Amino acid sequence: MPFDAGKFLPILQNGEMELQSRVPWSSNNAFLVKLNAGADECLAIYKPARGERPLWDFDAGTLVKREVAAHVVSRMLGFPNIPPTILRDGPYGIGSVQLYIEFEDEQHFFTLRAAHRAAMLPIAAFDALANNTDRKGGHILLGTDGRIWCIDHGLTFHEDYKLRTVVWDFVNQPLPRDLLRALKNFRDCLETADAATRELRELLSRREARALIARADELIATGVYPAPPADWPHIPWPPV
Repeated sequence: MPFDAGKFLPILQNGEMELQSRVPWSSNNAFLVKLNAGADECLAIYKPARGERPLWDFDAGTLVKREVAAHVVSRMLGFPNIPPTILRDGPYGIGSVQLYIEFEDEQHFFTLRAAHRAAMLPIAAFDALANNTDRKGGHILLGTDGRIWCIDHGLTFHEDYKLRTVVWDFVNQPLPRDLLRALKNFRDCLETADAATRELRELLSRREARALIARADELIATGVYPAPPADWPHIPWPPV
């Protein structure tokens, strides 16, 4: 059964937020929160912009926007599975709020790659498009619903090429036809003024948006998964 993101978005956007706990493994301040909207409720991960650790190559306060942009792009493409993510105010100010997905402990890319090889194909394509510079193995989860989910997209969409990921399984292999078709449709959408494109333009700078278009054009033109960059560490640390 397809995942129904629509039923969670109103709760994420309008629910009363109640802090539950700090996420201990997060490099930036992140909190597990409960959102209540009348009879509806859900758990979510709230990452306030003011809790971001300063970085030399990403502007302060933009990581939460990149989290949301990653979800917008995944919606436009139809892959990969990224939990519904919105930008809203919270107890510590504006931040990203992402639906919490129940997942299987001790499962990550390195334990899942063999049995779920087909699910890794769209993840690798997405990361190349989004210029993900921090795809650790622990950012790929097996949900208790049986789906493969991707989280933690704060370090994406940089205007300079910085692809750094553990998913290098498909280097120089042809992109599957359905993924290539989705990339072409995505590229066409970027020339329109539909709601998703407008939202994306509000989340990224002009230079980042131009770089996104250039990466889409390159993936479509070559039709293959990229190789690791020669002048950039291509595996994040720690890898899990």
